[in-house]
Amino acid sequence: MSHDKRQLRGPLSRCSVPILFAAIVAVSVSVLANAATAPATEIIPSVGLTRSTDSDKVKSLLGLGVRGFVIPGVLQAELGAQYRTETLYDGDLKLRQWPITASLWLSPVYTLYAGGGVGWYHTSFDYRDELGLENETEQDFGVHVGGGVRVPVVPGAALDLNGRYVFLQDQESKLIPDAFDPTFWSMTLGLAVRF
Repeated sequence: MSHDKRQLRGPLSRCSVPILFAAIVAVSVSVLANAATAPATEIIPSVGLTRSTDSDKVKSLLGLGVRGFVIPGVLQAELGAQYRTETLYDGDLKLRQWPITASLWLSPVYTLYAGGGVGWYHTSFDYRDELGLENETEQDFGVHVGGGVRVPVVPGAALDLNGRYVFLQDQESKLIPDAFDPTFWSMTLGLAVRF
């Protein structure tokens, strides 16, 4: 089955790619417009752990986010980027992924938030050289749900603990088995700096 003919399943089955892309653009415009006018915009560099549902191994990830209120004291929007890697099939395949995500977080109190969002996931498939397989990069859309806790440490800065579960459609591989589930969870710890 070719990559182009795969059916979207799970949480993506009711969404089309243009609708997801429009949602990302809408949230992005909202965050950028809010960042220019709201003093509570945050930049959040982070480090964390991630684990695929098809793997027992926990890997590290790096992230950077910009978060600001869309509705003060109620709803925040966030644009984020991360970098993560994982190894599958006993080292025959190394995945490198750098998603760009847009999230909406309900935050009725500053210290807690929960919600979800969408993302554009760039994934590079790097096969072991000895296999003679061509490396490739694909782009897919996914959705995530999660939440977090902020703990103020000094005026204008807080520790930000965020957890997410990311739903992605099955990926094809040139190895056997020829498909795997790239869905993963992540837990990050960042420093949210307000400006």
